[in-house]
Amino acid sequence: MSPEFEPLFGYSSMSVHDMQQAALENLERMRRRRSVRDFSPVPIPDSVIESCLKAAGTAPSGANLQPWHFAVVRSPEVKHRIRIAAEAEEREFYEQRAPQEWLDALAPLGTDANKPFLEVAPCLIVIFAKAYDLLPDGRRVKNYYVSESVGIATGFLIQALHQAGLATLTHTPSPMAFLNEILDRPSNERPTILLVVGFPSENAMVPKIGKKTLAEFASFH
Repeated sequence: MSPEFEPLFGYSSMSVHDMQQAALENLERMRRRRSVRDFSPVPIPDSVIESCLKAAGTAPSGANLQPWHFAVVRSPEVKHRIRIAAEAEEREFYEQRAPQEWLDALAPLGTDANKPFLEVAPCLIVIFAKAYDLLPDGRRVKNYYVSESVGIATGFLIQALHQAGLATLTHTPSPMAFLNEILDRPSNERPTILLVVGFPSENAMVPKIGKKTLAEFASFH
């Protein structure tokens, strides 16, 4: 089968000045993004979440196979079940599995096994990676560059949510197989991130931390 192509649509060139301005404005917006653990229960309009998910769906992926599934959780009952299961895994992590070096790295963030935000925040988005897809006849179709593709789509989603005025937290209890059971997702999907989404509470506090400078994380050749 020969590939089909179409003209590039929607691209418009910018002057150097406009490029620099757009890049700086985006930088300033993203500098204000923080991982939040103190959420307000105020609900989020469905249309906002849907638009942000559509933005995530525009991400590039290996062979354009789009190996992701986003499960949106709003039900208080389901959020409660997720919190109970996540905190059980987190207690075991903090008390038994985590090496001291890892605990030392987490210390400046002030985290522990208690995760009330899983119930307080109005929305959880569980991001699943699909190692393969299933055809209607049961045959498997392998996906490629799954971790890379899902990581890019997750980044798109976090930025879209931030641009829409929402706060997020990337929560990764491990292992996360309980999410497949609670959300009734098939075995070909692996949960990678539990994204907590909402408005920060009025008294929200965040860790006093910094980011590496450009010279520390980039090189130019």
